[in-house]
Amino acid sequence: MPGHHIHRTWQHDPTLHAPVRYKQACGYDPFIPDVLANLKLKIDASVAGTISDAEGAIRALNTDAGPALKPLARLLLRTESIASSKVEGLQVGVRELAKAEAKTATGGKTSPTAREILGNIDAMILAVDQAAAAENFGVPEIVAIHERLMAHAPNKKIAGVIRTQQNWIGGNDYNPCGADFVPPPPEEVSRLLDDLCEAINNERLPPLVQAAMVHAQFETIHPFLDGNGRTGRALVQVIFKRRKLAPDYLPPISVVLAKTRDRYVDGLTAFRAEGVEAWIEQFADATARATWLADAYLKALRTLSEGWRTALDASPAAPRRDAAAWAILDILPAYPIITAPAAVKETGRNAMSVYQGIELLVAAGVLTPLSSSRRHMAWEVRGLLDLIDGLEAGEVPTTA
Repeated sequence: MPGHHIHRTWQHDPTLHAPVRYKQACGYDPFIPDVLANLKLKIDASVAGTISDAEGAIRALNTDAGPALKPLARLLLRTESIASSKVEGLQVGVRELAKAEAKTATGGKTSPTAREILGNIDAMILAVDQAAAAENFGVPEIVAIHERLMAHAPNKKIAGVIRTQQNWIGGNDYNPCGADFVPPPPEEVSRLLDDLCEAINNERLPPLVQAAMVHAQFETIHPFLDGNGRTGRALVQVIFKRRKLAPDYLPPISVVLAKTRDRYVDGLTAFRAEGVEAWIEQFADATARATWLADAYLKALRTLSEGWRTALDASPAAPRRDAAAWAILDILPAYPIITAPAAVKETGRNAMSVYQGIELLVAAGVLTPLSSSRRHMAWEVRGLLDLIDGLEAGEVPTTA
Protein backbone atom coordinates (compact mmCIF):
# COMPACT_ATOMS: atom_id res chain seq x y z
CA MET A 1 0.00 0.00 0.00
CA PRO A 2 1.51 3.35 -0.97
CA GLY A 3 2.34 5.55 1.97
CA HIS A 4 5.25 7.16 3.75
CA HIS A 5 7.18 7.09 7.00
CA ILE A 6 7.74 10.09 9.21
CA HIS A 7 10.47 10.37 11.80
CA ARG A 8 9.57 11.03 15.42
CA THR A 9 11.55 11.19 18.65
CA TRP A 10 10.44 9.30 21.73
CA GLN A 11 11.14 11.57 24.66
CA HIS A 12 13.46 10.76 27.55
CA ASP A 13 11.45 9.65 30.60
CA PRO A 14 13.47 9.30 33.83
CA THR A 15 10.33 8.34 35.80
CA LEU A 16 9.61 5.25 33.71
CA HIS A 17 9.83 1.95 35.61
CA ALA A 18 11.99 0.19 33.06
CA PRO A 19 15.63 -0.75 32.37
CA VAL A 20 17.81 2.34 31.87
CA ARG A 21 18.14 1.87 28.10
CA TYR A 22 14.38 2.20 27.64
CA LYS A 23 14.24 5.52 29.50
CA GLN A 24 16.46 7.26 26.96
CA ALA A 25 15.25 9.33 24.01
CA CYS A 26 15.20 7.42 20.73
CA GLY A 27 13.91 7.69 17.18
CA TYR A 28 11.05 5.80 15.55
CA ASP A 29 9.29 5.93 12.19
CA PRO A 30 5.47 5.67 12.09
CA PHE A 31 3.94 4.65 8.76
CA ILE A 32 1.12 6.72 7.28
CA PRO A 33 -0.70 4.88 4.48
CA ASP A 34 -2.29 6.67 1.56
CA VAL A 35 -6.07 6.80 1.68
CA LEU A 36 -7.96 4.04 -0.10
CA ALA A 37 -9.96 6.62 -2.04
CA ASN A 38 -6.82 7.53 -4.03
CA LEU A 39 -5.69 3.97 -4.69
CA LYS A 40 -5.20 3.00 -8.32
CA LEU A 41 -5.38 -0.78 -8.32
CA LYS A 42 -4.21 -3.03 -11.15
CA ILE A 43 -4.93 -6.74 -10.91
CA ASP A 44 -3.23 -9.36 -13.09
CA ALA A 45 -5.50 -11.71 -15.05
CA SER A 46 -4.38 -14.77 -13.06
CA VAL A 47 -5.12 -13.02 -9.76
CA ALA A 48 -8.49 -11.93 -11.12
CA GLY A 49 -9.21 -15.59 -11.84
CA THR A 50 -8.36 -16.56 -8.25
CA ILE A 51 -10.69 -13.83 -7.00
CA SER A 52 -13.50 -14.96 -9.28
CA ASP A 53 -13.10 -18.60 -8.21
CA ALA A 54 -13.22 -17.65 -4.52
CA GLU A 55 -16.32 -15.50 -4.92
CA GLY A 56 -17.96 -18.26 -6.96
CA ALA A 57 -17.25 -20.76 -4.18
CA ILE A 58 -18.86 -18.49 -1.57
CA ARG A 59 -21.96 -18.02 -3.73
CA ALA A 60 -22.19 -21.78 -4.29
CA LEU A 61 -21.92 -22.43 -0.54
CA ASN A 62 -24.79 -20.03 0.13
CA THR A 63 -26.89 -21.58 -2.65
CA ASP A 64 -26.20 -25.25 -1.85
CA ALA A 65 -26.70 -25.06 1.91
CA GLY A 66 -30.32 -23.94 1.63
CA PRO A 67 -32.70 -23.12 4.48
CA ALA A 68 -32.73 -26.67 5.87
CA LEU A 69 -29.23 -26.20 7.29
CA LYS A 70 -29.74 -22.65 8.52
CA PRO A 71 -28.17 -23.51 11.91
CA LEU A 72 -24.93 -24.11 10.00
CA ALA A 73 -24.73 -20.33 9.55
CA ARG A 74 -24.34 -19.87 13.31
CA LEU A 75 -21.85 -22.73 13.50
CA LEU A 76 -19.67 -21.14 10.80
CA LEU A 77 -19.94 -17.73 12.44
CA ARG A 78 -19.01 -19.26 15.80
CA THR A 79 -16.06 -21.05 14.22
CA GLU A 80 -14.84 -17.87 12.52
CA SER A 81 -14.97 -15.99 15.83
CA ILE A 82 -13.07 -18.69 17.73
CA ALA A 83 -10.40 -18.98 15.03
CA SER A 84 -10.01 -15.19 14.97
CA SER A 85 -9.25 -15.33 18.70
CA LYS A 86 -6.81 -18.19 18.07
CA VAL A 87 -4.82 -15.98 15.68
CA GLU A 88 -4.21 -13.66 18.65
CA GLY A 89 -3.12 -16.51 20.94
CA LEU A 90 -6.47 -16.86 22.75
CA GLN A 91 -7.33 -20.54 22.75
CA VAL A 92 -9.63 -22.81 24.71
CA GLY A 93 -10.43 -26.44 23.87
CA VAL A 94 -13.52 -27.08 21.76
CA ARG A 95 -15.33 -29.03 24.48
CA GLU A 96 -14.34 -26.58 27.23
CA LEU A 97 -15.54 -23.58 25.24
CA ALA A 98 -18.84 -25.27 24.35
CA LYS A 99 -19.41 -25.98 28.04
CA ALA A 100 -18.52 -22.37 28.90
CA GLU A 101 -21.04 -21.14 26.34
CA ALA A 102 -23.73 -23.35 27.88
CA LYS A 103 -22.82 -22.20 31.40
CA THR A 104 -23.08 -18.57 30.35
CA ALA A 105 -26.53 -19.22 28.91
CA THR A 106 -27.70 -20.61 32.24
CA GLY A 107 -26.01 -18.02 34.46
CA GLY A 108 -22.93 -20.05 35.35
CA LYS A 109 -19.32 -18.82 35.69
CA THR A 110 -16.56 -19.45 33.16
CA SER A 111 -12.81 -18.81 32.84
CA PRO A 112 -11.55 -15.32 31.83
CA THR A 113 -10.16 -16.65 28.53
CA ALA A 114 -13.44 -18.39 27.69
CA ARG A 115 -15.36 -15.20 28.49
CA GLU A 116 -13.10 -13.21 26.20
CA ILE A 117 -13.52 -15.67 23.32
CA LEU A 118 -17.28 -15.73 23.86
CA GLY A 119 -17.10 -11.93 23.67
CA ASN A 120 -15.50 -12.32 20.27
CA ILE A 121 -18.46 -14.45 19.18
CA ASP A 122 -20.81 -11.70 20.41
CA ALA A 123 -18.80 -9.12 18.46
CA MET A 124 -18.97 -11.19 15.29
CA ILE A 125 -22.74 -11.61 15.64
CA LEU A 126 -23.04 -7.85 16.14
CA ALA A 127 -20.90 -7.24 13.07
CA VAL A 128 -22.99 -9.48 10.87
CA ASP A 129 -26.47 -8.75 12.22
CA GLN A 130 -26.26 -5.04 12.98
CA ALA A 131 -23.17 -3.35 11.58
CA ALA A 132 -23.59 -5.02 8.19
CA ALA A 133 -27.18 -3.76 8.04
CA ALA A 134 -26.25 -0.11 8.66
CA GLU A 135 -27.35 2.01 5.72
CA ASN A 136 -24.21 4.10 5.99
CA PHE A 137 -21.42 2.22 7.74
CA GLY A 138 -19.29 4.51 9.86
CA VAL A 139 -16.86 4.77 12.73
CA PRO A 140 -19.65 4.22 15.34
CA GLU A 141 -20.20 0.72 13.88
CA ILE A 142 -16.47 -0.07 14.20
CA VAL A 143 -16.48 1.24 17.77
CA ALA A 144 -19.54 -0.89 18.61
CA ILE A 145 -17.88 -4.06 17.31
CA HIS A 146 -14.73 -3.35 19.31
CA GLU A 147 -16.71 -2.49 22.43
CA ARG A 148 -18.54 -5.81 22.31
CA LEU A 149 -15.32 -7.67 21.48
CA MET A 150 -13.39 -6.31 24.46
CA ALA A 151 -16.26 -6.30 26.98
CA HIS A 152 -14.82 -9.26 28.92
CA ALA A 153 -11.12 -8.71 28.23
CA PRO A 154 -8.67 -8.04 31.09
CA ASN A 155 -8.13 -4.54 29.62
CA LYS A 156 -11.84 -3.91 29.02
CA LYS A 157 -11.45 -0.24 29.93
CA ILE A 158 -10.20 0.34 26.37
CA ALA A 159 -13.30 -1.28 24.82
CA GLY A 160 -14.65 1.00 22.09
CA VAL A 161 -11.99 3.66 22.72
CA ILE A 162 -10.08 4.88 19.68
CA ARG A 163 -6.47 5.42 20.69
CA THR A 164 -5.04 8.84 21.50
CA GLN A 165 -1.48 7.62 21.91
CA GLN A 166 1.12 5.90 19.76
CA ASN A 167 1.03 2.12 19.63
CA TRP A 168 3.38 -0.35 17.96
CA ILE A 169 3.87 -4.00 17.08
CA GLY A 170 6.90 -5.97 18.23
CA GLY A 171 10.02 -4.57 19.83
CA ASN A 172 9.78 -3.80 23.53
CA ASP A 173 6.96 -2.82 25.91
CA TYR A 174 8.28 0.65 26.73
CA ASN A 175 8.79 2.53 23.47
CA PRO A 176 8.30 2.06 19.71
CA CYS A 177 12.01 2.32 18.90
CA GLY A 178 13.03 -0.90 17.16
CA ALA A 179 9.43 -2.10 16.77
CA ASP A 180 8.51 -4.35 13.85
CA PHE A 181 5.83 -1.90 12.77
CA VAL A 182 4.69 1.50 14.04
CA PRO A 183 1.14 2.49 12.92
CA PRO A 184 0.17 6.08 12.12
CA PRO A 185 0.38 8.69 14.89
CA PRO A 186 -2.91 9.16 16.80
CA GLU A 187 -3.69 12.49 15.11
CA GLU A 188 -3.91 10.66 11.75
CA VAL A 189 -6.34 7.96 12.91
CA SER A 190 -9.64 9.85 12.58
CA ARG A 191 -8.95 10.90 8.98
CA LEU A 192 -7.87 7.40 7.98
CA LEU A 193 -10.87 5.74 9.63
CA ASP A 194 -13.25 8.07 7.79
CA ASP A 195 -11.60 7.04 4.52
CA LEU A 196 -11.83 3.37 5.54
CA CYS A 197 -15.57 3.67 6.19
CA GLU A 198 -16.03 5.38 2.84
CA ALA A 199 -14.29 2.39 1.24
CA ILE A 200 -16.67 0.01 3.07
CA ASN A 201 -19.68 1.91 1.70
CA ASN A 202 -18.25 2.14 -1.81
CA GLU A 203 -18.99 -0.79 -4.16
CA ARG A 204 -16.61 -0.01 -7.00
CA LEU A 205 -14.40 -3.03 -6.26
CA PRO A 206 -15.35 -6.72 -6.29
CA PRO A 207 -16.47 -7.74 -2.76
CA LEU A 208 -13.47 -9.95 -2.08
CA VAL A 209 -10.98 -7.28 -3.20
CA GLN A 210 -12.84 -4.70 -1.14
CA ALA A 211 -12.67 -6.94 1.95
CA ALA A 212 -8.96 -7.67 1.45
CA MET A 213 -8.11 -3.97 1.10
CA VAL A 214 -10.26 -2.83 4.03
CA HIS A 215 -8.91 -5.51 6.34
CA ALA A 216 -5.25 -4.81 5.56
CA GLN A 217 -5.76 -1.03 5.77
CA PHE A 218 -7.53 -1.38 9.12
CA GLU A 219 -4.63 -3.43 10.49
CA THR A 220 -2.25 -0.76 9.19
CA ILE A 221 -4.19 2.02 10.94
CA HIS A 222 -4.41 -0.05 14.15
CA PRO A 223 -6.92 2.37 15.69
CA PHE A 224 -7.25 0.62 19.06
CA LEU A 225 -4.68 -0.24 21.72
CA ASP A 226 -5.74 -3.90 21.54
CA GLY A 227 -8.23 -6.08 19.65
CA ASN A 228 -7.38 -4.70 16.19
CA GLY A 229 -6.87 -8.07 14.52
CA ARG A 230 -10.19 -9.50 15.67
CA THR A 231 -12.06 -6.30 14.81
CA GLY A 232 -10.42 -6.17 11.39
CA ARG A 233 -11.38 -9.75 10.59
CA ALA A 234 -14.96 -9.00 11.64
CA LEU A 235 -14.97 -6.23 9.02
CA VAL A 236 -14.27 -8.83 6.35
CA GLN A 237 -17.54 -10.56 7.19
CA VAL A 238 -19.34 -7.20 7.34
CA ILE A 239 -18.36 -6.54 3.73
CA PHE A 240 -19.29 -10.04 2.54
CA LYS A 241 -22.69 -9.61 4.17
CA ARG A 242 -23.27 -6.02 2.97
CA ARG A 243 -22.36 -6.93 -0.61
CA LYS A 244 -24.65 -10.00 -0.43
CA LEU A 245 -21.77 -12.24 -1.45
CA ALA A 246 -22.45 -14.32 1.67
CA PRO A 247 -26.01 -13.52 2.77
CA ASP A 248 -26.26 -16.53 5.10
CA TYR A 249 -23.13 -18.69 5.25
CA LEU A 250 -19.87 -16.87 5.96
CA PRO A 251 -16.62 -18.68 5.16
CA PRO A 252 -14.48 -19.15 8.31
CA ILE A 253 -11.42 -17.40 6.87
CA SER A 254 -9.72 -17.09 10.24
CA VAL A 255 -9.46 -20.90 10.40
CA VAL A 256 -7.10 -20.78 7.41
CA LEU A 257 -5.30 -17.66 8.63
CA ALA A 258 -4.73 -19.23 12.06
CA LYS A 259 -3.10 -22.29 10.46
CA THR A 260 -0.73 -20.07 8.45
CA ARG A 261 -0.30 -17.22 10.92
CA ASP A 262 3.26 -16.31 9.90
CA ARG A 263 2.30 -16.14 6.24
CA TYR A 264 -0.74 -14.04 7.17
CA VAL A 265 1.44 -11.53 9.04
CA ASP A 266 3.93 -11.50 6.15
CA GLY A 267 1.09 -10.73 3.75
CA LEU A 268 -0.08 -7.77 5.82
CA THR A 269 3.52 -6.55 6.02
CA ALA A 270 3.91 -6.83 2.25
CA PHE A 271 0.67 -4.86 1.78
CA ARG A 272 2.35 -1.88 3.46
CA ALA A 273 5.12 -1.97 0.86
CA GLU A 274 4.56 -2.90 -2.78
CA GLY A 275 2.76 -6.17 -2.21
CA VAL A 276 -0.88 -5.06 -2.53
CA GLU A 277 -1.70 -7.43 -5.37
CA ALA A 278 0.16 -10.31 -3.68
CA TRP A 279 -1.87 -9.70 -0.52
CA ILE A 280 -5.14 -9.73 -2.46
CA GLU A 281 -4.18 -13.03 -4.10
CA GLN A 282 -3.20 -14.52 -0.72
CA PHE A 283 -6.47 -13.33 0.83
CA ALA A 284 -8.49 -14.75 -2.09
CA ASP A 285 -6.76 -18.11 -1.78
CA ALA A 286 -7.40 -18.23 1.99
CA THR A 287 -11.05 -17.34 1.41
CA ALA A 288 -11.46 -20.06 -1.22
CA ARG A 289 -9.89 -22.69 1.02
CA ALA A 290 -12.09 -21.63 3.94
CA THR A 291 -15.17 -21.90 1.72
CA TRP A 292 -14.24 -25.36 0.45
CA LEU A 293 -13.68 -26.43 4.05
CA ALA A 294 -17.10 -25.08 5.05
CA ASP A 295 -18.69 -26.97 2.15
CA ALA A 296 -17.02 -30.22 3.23
CA TYR A 297 -18.39 -29.76 6.75
CA LEU A 298 -21.81 -28.95 5.40
CA LYS A 299 -21.83 -32.37 3.75
CA ALA A 300 -20.51 -34.05 6.92
CA LEU A 301 -23.12 -32.27 9.00
CA ARG A 302 -25.89 -33.45 6.68
CA THR A 303 -24.72 -37.04 7.23
CA LEU A 304 -24.53 -36.54 10.99
CA SER A 305 -27.97 -34.91 11.26
CA GLU A 306 -29.52 -37.66 9.15
CA GLY A 307 -28.16 -40.11 11.71
CA TRP A 308 -29.85 -38.13 14.50
CA ARG A 309 -33.15 -38.25 12.64
CA THR A 310 -32.86 -41.96 12.03
CA ALA A 311 -32.12 -42.56 15.71
CA LEU A 312 -35.10 -40.50 16.87
CA ASP A 313 -37.41 -42.13 14.34
CA ALA A 314 -36.30 -45.59 15.42
CA SER A 315 -36.62 -44.97 19.15
CA PRO A 316 -39.42 -46.84 21.01
CA ALA A 317 -41.16 -43.57 21.86
CA ALA A 318 -40.70 -41.89 18.48
CA PRO A 319 -42.70 -38.63 18.60
CA ARG A 320 -45.09 -37.21 16.03
CA ARG A 321 -43.56 -35.02 13.32
CA ASP A 322 -44.90 -31.85 14.91
CA ALA A 323 -43.43 -32.65 18.33
CA ALA A 324 -40.83 -30.41 20.00
CA ALA A 325 -38.15 -33.11 19.72
CA TRP A 326 -38.02 -32.65 15.94
CA ALA A 327 -37.87 -28.86 16.26
CA ILE A 328 -34.98 -29.19 18.71
CA LEU A 329 -33.23 -31.60 16.38
CA ASP A 330 -33.39 -28.96 13.63
CA ILE A 331 -31.41 -26.42 15.68
CA LEU A 332 -28.75 -28.79 17.02
CA PRO A 333 -26.07 -27.99 14.38
CA ALA A 334 -25.80 -24.51 15.93
CA TYR A 335 -25.40 -25.80 19.49
CA PRO A 336 -22.80 -28.53 20.16
CA ILE A 337 -23.94 -28.32 23.78
CA ILE A 338 -27.60 -27.35 24.09
CA THR A 339 -29.42 -25.85 27.07
CA ALA A 340 -33.16 -25.68 27.66
CA PRO A 341 -33.23 -21.83 27.50
CA ALA A 342 -31.47 -21.93 24.12
CA ALA A 343 -33.90 -24.59 22.84
CA VAL A 344 -36.91 -22.57 24.03
CA LYS A 345 -35.57 -19.42 22.37
CA GLU A 346 -34.67 -21.06 19.06
CA THR A 347 -37.72 -23.30 18.65
CA GLY A 348 -40.38 -20.99 20.08
CA ARG A 349 -41.81 -23.93 22.07
CA ASN A 350 -42.73 -23.70 25.75
CA ALA A 351 -40.36 -25.00 28.44
CA MET A 352 -42.43 -28.09 29.26
CA SER A 353 -42.52 -29.35 25.67
CA VAL A 354 -38.81 -28.56 25.25
CA TYR A 355 -37.88 -30.65 28.30
CA GLN A 356 -40.08 -33.48 27.01
CA GLY A 357 -38.40 -33.26 23.62
CA ILE A 358 -34.95 -33.30 25.20
CA GLU A 359 -35.86 -36.42 27.18
CA LEU A 360 -36.86 -38.17 23.95
CA LEU A 361 -33.59 -37.14 22.29
CA VAL A 362 -31.65 -38.46 25.29
CA ALA A 363 -33.52 -41.76 25.04
CA ALA A 364 -32.69 -41.93 21.33
CA GLY A 365 -28.98 -41.39 22.04
CA VAL A 366 -28.84 -38.04 20.24
CA LEU A 367 -28.22 -36.03 23.43
CA THR A 368 -26.11 -36.88 26.48
CA PRO A 369 -26.73 -35.10 29.83
CA LEU A 370 -23.64 -33.32 31.17
CA SER A 371 -24.89 -32.57 34.68
CA SER A 372 -27.50 -33.64 37.15
CA SER A 373 -27.97 -30.05 38.30
CA ARG A 374 -31.33 -28.79 37.11
CA ARG A 375 -30.16 -25.17 37.36
CA HIS A 376 -27.23 -25.46 34.94
CA MET A 377 -28.42 -28.48 32.96
CA ALA A 378 -26.91 -28.96 29.51
CA TRP A 379 -26.74 -31.77 26.95
CA GLU A 380 -23.99 -32.67 24.49
CA VAL A 381 -25.02 -33.40 20.91
CA ARG A 382 -23.74 -36.76 19.66
CA GLY A 383 -20.79 -36.44 17.26
CA LEU A 384 -20.99 -32.67 16.82
CA LEU A 385 -18.08 -31.59 19.02
CA ASP A 386 -15.74 -33.99 17.25
CA LEU A 387 -16.86 -32.54 13.93
CA ILE A 388 -16.37 -28.97 15.15
CA ASP A 389 -12.95 -29.85 16.54
CA GLY A 390 -11.85 -30.78 13.03
CA LEU A 391 -13.43 -27.69 11.49
CA GLU A 392 -11.69 -25.34 13.93
CA ALA A 393 -8.40 -27.12 13.24
CA GLY A 394 -8.90 -26.64 9.51
CA GLU A 395 -8.96 -30.37 8.80
CA VAL A 396 -11.07 -31.88 6.03
CA PRO A 397 -13.67 -34.19 7.62
CA THR A 398 -13.23 -37.90 6.98
CA THR A 399 -17.02 -38.33 6.81
CA ALA A 400 -17.48 -35.80 3.98
